[in-house]
Amino acid sequence: MKTLVTGGAGFIGSAVVPTLQKEGHDVYVYDNLSFGSRDFIDINDDHFYLGDIRDKAAVDKAIGEIKPDMIVHLAAIHFIPYCNEHPFEAADTNIRGTMNILSAAEKLPELKKFFFASTAAVYPIYDDAVSEEHEVHPLDIYGLSKLTGEHLCKRFNLETGIDTIVCRFFNAFGPNETNPHLIPEIEKQLREGKRTINLGNLTPKRDFIHTHDMANAVRLLLNLKDVGYDTFNLGRGIEYSVVEIVEAFERQLNEKIKIEVDPARVRKVERQHLLADVSKLKKVAGWEPVWGIDEGIKNLIDNWG
Repeated sequence: MKTLVTGGAGFIGSAVVPTLQKEGHDVYVYDNLSFGSRDFIDINDDHFYLGDIRDKAAVDKAIGEIKPDMIVHLAAIHFIPYCNEHPFEAADTNIRGTMNILSAAEKLPELKKFFFASTAAVYPIYDDAVSEEHEVHPLDIYGLSKLTGEHLCKRFNLETGIDTIVCRFFNAFGPNETNPHLIPEIEKQLREGKRTINLGNLTPKRDFIHTHDMANAVRLLLNLKDVGYDTFNLGRGIEYSVVEIVEAFERQLNEKIKIEVDPARVRKVERQHLLADVSKLKKVAGWEPVWGIDEGIKNLIDNWG
């Protein structure tokens, strides 16, 4: 399969690309390297296209030349504080960029599957695990932009009949993270030698899933036949509080870590729970996560330079 991964040099893309390569996919990458790095992936120059998904002419040219059998659309701006500070840029990239990718994809008679990376941020606040059947009601511009992308994908499927998979990613962690999310922020301060670290909200719980497990889920979903249009949650199915994440670092470092709350880091609007019901993904795709929080954090620490 000739497979194009947009955002393939980014955080999650850098796990997806080698996974698909090992599966035998002939992988191409389209990325503007705003959040990723060419060094994150091992790919020939003739399979790498440097470009922005907002540039329709560049997107049309690249996809027209590659003529992929599958497209995995990961490219987006997804750090929520950045999206809130730059709402036009976030909406422009995540909505118009997706429109450009879909527009080019419509012209491909050989395209067999389109995969769209959505987000758990499409869900409103719930205290329990959310399934794909829960109502969607985004709280921020990022979730809204991704929900719009889902609607665009639904229309794309209706108009083309091409199998279209929407996958709602929960909280990813692993190597090559370039946004200051919780785990890389803890890592950064610890690598600087601090054992008293400054963080924001401590009580919210999140469903952290390792990018290697995510990449395996993407691989399995791409192997599904006759999907039509379908939506899947992708999380670990386990919640961890900020304090529990710090405790995992303590276990792996065998050192005590003290937390101080930095008022500048505290989010005024914050959901207390975000937990995925991943029973559909397990049943339909036969997927099972293998990376626990301790294994994932140990892997991060083992690779500190």
